[in-house]
Amino acid sequence: MTIKIETITLRNLIGSVNCYLIRADKACIMVDTGLGGMRRDLLKRLEKSGPESNSFKLIVLTHGDFDHIGSAAFLRNRYELPIAMHQADSGMAELGDMFWNRRTPNLFMKGLAKTLFKLKKSDRFLADIFVEEGFDLCKYGIPGKIIHIPGHSAGSIGVHTSDGSFFCGDLLENRIRPGLNSILDDKEAAQASLEKILCLNIHTIYPGHGKPFSLEQLAEKYRQQGMPVFSTAPSAG
Repeated sequence: MTIKIETITLRNLIGSVNCYLIRADKACIMVDTGLGGMRRDLLKRLEKSGPESNSFKLIVLTHGDFDHIGSAAFLRNRYELPIAMHQADSGMAELGDMFWNRRTPNLFMKGLAKTLFKLKKSDRFLADIFVEEGFDLCKYGIPGKIIHIPGHSAGSIGVHTSDGSFFCGDLLENRIRPGLNSILDDKEAAQASLEKILCLNIHTIYPGHGKPFSLEQLAEKYRQQGMPVFSTAPSAG
């Protein structure tokens, strides 16, 4: 089964965020939805090249930050889609508080969120599906599984497809070069998640911020820093 990926990069005054469409045969799922304030640009992209309504199966949210979940409720209503996320981040979406479950909230980001990252009441939601490690996406037409990768947040998840693509949310970033996100809630959990990723059969990593990169690029960075790096798995296919 051939998997096709479309990146939707949404920009505003403070930066950009990536959303992804993953297609296989007649099915499509969306990974993350951007800020609510980016909705107009998102809809333009979906109307231009997005899936037909009968092929759009699921929204997967990699974590509960507002720049990733801001249009989830809107798209659920528009396309009659279920929303899937990890329960550990559910309060962010339900209460509109991206610091709901964070142990060490970044004070700068907390202040910024009050003015720029607000989740309006109309955009708050309860997810339809709470996913765990190993959740199979085949029932939604996409050959892949959910990988739990806490560190940026307790409920951070990744999508690992059968062709070796990995959608990592904000655990990893590539604004300058590939690596762990500069904002982590639990550094030990993030390190464990990084080691898990380095052992997966991955050829390309798709981050929430920045351009895609290879697993080998990520491994090389940590080798240079003297970190014991597991042998990376061979590319799929």
